[in-house]
Amino acid sequence: MNPELPLTDFAATRAQFHLPDGVVYLDGNSLGPLPKSASARVAKMMTDEWGELLITGWNKAGWMDMPRHVGDRIGRLIGAPEGSVVMGDTLSVKVYQALAAAVEMRPDRRVILSDSGNFPSDLYMAQGLIGMLGSDYELRIVAPDKVAEAITDEVAVLMLTEVDYGTGRLHDMTTLTELAHSVGAVTVWDLAHTAGALPVDLTAAGADFAVGCTYKYLNGGPGAPAFIYVAPRHAPHIRPALAGWLGHDTPFAFEQRYRAGQGIDRMRVGTPPILQMVALEAALDIWDDIDLDDVRARSIELSERFLVGVEAGCPDLTLASPRDPAERGSQVSFRFEHGYAAMQAMIANGVIGDFRAPDIMRFGITPLYLDETDIDQAVATLTRILEKRLWDTPAFKTRAAVT
Repeated sequence: MNPELPLTDFAATRAQFHLPDGVVYLDGNSLGPLPKSASARVAKMMTDEWGELLITGWNKAGWMDMPRHVGDRIGRLIGAPEGSVVMGDTLSVKVYQALAAAVEMRPDRRVILSDSGNFPSDLYMAQGLIGMLGSDYELRIVAPDKVAEAITDEVAVLMLTEVDYGTGRLHDMTTLTELAHSVGAVTVWDLAHTAGALPVDLTAAGADFAVGCTYKYLNGGPGAPAFIYVAPRHAPHIRPALAGWLGHDTPFAFEQRYRAGQGIDRMRVGTPPILQMVALEAALDIWDDIDLDDVRARSIELSERFLVGVEAGCPDLTLASPRDPAERGSQVSFRFEHGYAAMQAMIANGVIGDFRAPDIMRFGITPLYLDETDIDQAVATLTRILEKRLWDTPAFKTRAAVT
């Protein structure tokens, strides 16, 4: 066997997704496409489990154990040991849980440090938590390239999204975690644009907490549940801010006072979304034959092809992502004053990306179902739309609720 050949067969992974005819899909960084196996898997669950087992499915079909079981499968993709990841709720809820627990670990400090490239919902969660804790707490927001120098002994928690949702800028998790720990701060990492896009090793990096969604690169479907990781050294001791029923040590004892469950189970909150988790499990099956190092190498190859092509054909666009592929995630973003309209024109011409205010056109590069032909078609379409100003129509300038 040639050791230089990739272990992952990307033609085989592409065949496992439903991709509409005539569409080049460059928005898997926002919502992954449908795995072909998911429809049958969910249908079987609905008929054979929900339909036939009814409420007994919680025991007979193992529904109650799914948050841990699926969490372990995701843990293998993010360098987390078995029993340290659990599923459930939305990403915002998991951010709140992780951040609240982390803040409580440093009761003598009052600063949560984040950056201006963080996803707004993460910042909103921090603002909401601070509103509950009191006016002496501070959410300190700095530019992404100023984070390292802002990590001081005032900081209780460093809360960052590893890959910037807008520009794709990639933080150095290991270095920043080491810096945070050197001053006694706790880290919370959001892996929304990391999990399934590039290799990550939470254990090796020493991360304290991590959260992420599963409907982007993991292709779990709209509304797929989020995950939370707690380092095993912390899990037995943290106190859940959301003391939900299924985070109780013995939920079916129906005690009136909360007692936190064991380890990662204490970060469960409410009833798990079984239909969504079944769809996610079908998507995770695809990862059984995938090497994330191959995914990263192929992502860089395709991203560079896209970047070079766009810069050659579209001089009106300005690169918003880092030029060095080692410094960005699996997306390439460009700035354009009329970016929203241009993106709508692209979608109308069979190439789907997305737009983020105020002026960013975002393109997710997902090797599991993209190849050189797709990249070249996307470049050609964007070039034609800009050269001919096909975006300059009222229909493309009228903004929809979701951009």
